Amino acid sequence: MNRSCVKCWKTMLINLHFLCWLCGAFVVAFGEFQMMHSLFASLITTFWPIYPANTLVVTGTIVTCVCYLGVLGGMKENRCMLISFFILLFILMLVELAMACVFFVYSREIDSYFEKDLMQSLEIYRQSSAEGNKTIKEDFDAVQNLFKCCGVHGVADWKGNIPVSCCVEDPCTGPIQTNWQEGCLLRLKDWFARNYLSTAAGVVTMFIIQFICLCITIPVFCNFSRRGLGYQ
Repeated sequence: MNRSCVKCWKTMLINLHFLCWLCGAFVVAFGEFQMMHSLFASLITTFWPIYPANTLVVTGTIVTCVCYLGVLGGMKENRCMLISFFILLFILMLVELAMACVFFVYSREIDSYFEKDLMQSLEIYRQSSAEGNKTIKEDFDAVQNLFKCCGVHGVADWKGNIPVSCCVEDPCTGPIQTNWQEGCLLRLKDWFARNYLSTAAGVVTMFIIQFICLCITIPVFCNFSRRGLGYQ
């Protein structure tokens, strides 16, 4: 491999690693934005670790740190950094694939836990005092106002103790309260599905960039090895 070709590979390696680092930083920022503006996290307690915003922040942070190691390794022509980057990124890609398989295989079980969490949150809301469990109450009210729904499966879930957020009119000032009849379960599932779809699209894009980074790292590492560079 001639010198100009090596220089080209090295430049491409650094640029791709830097692009991967930027993607990771953007994913972290987007996840933080979602966490700040999320209204539903307290209602779905079982899925807190895999909530879209949390998934984005954790994945983006790991990718950012790993790709920073790759950028430094390419710039300093350091084999130790490059091989560490290669191993860590390969492990990260395996974890991403494993998570995708889990979601695909256990999608029905996830739906059942989703429904169970919503019913539990509704019961907490229904049985709480006026000043108790404000976070769950505010989140459930926000869901019913935003999606124009009532309860989990329907208005009957409230067993007569129907909150004002179920009211069709805004503001709800009439003597007889007209409520939304459709439950929030299906609408929330659709919302989560759209969020996970956008998250999955971002992860797939990042996965492709990561794979290209791995492919380019191998010839550059081999060249550094032949030239005796790298463990200083």
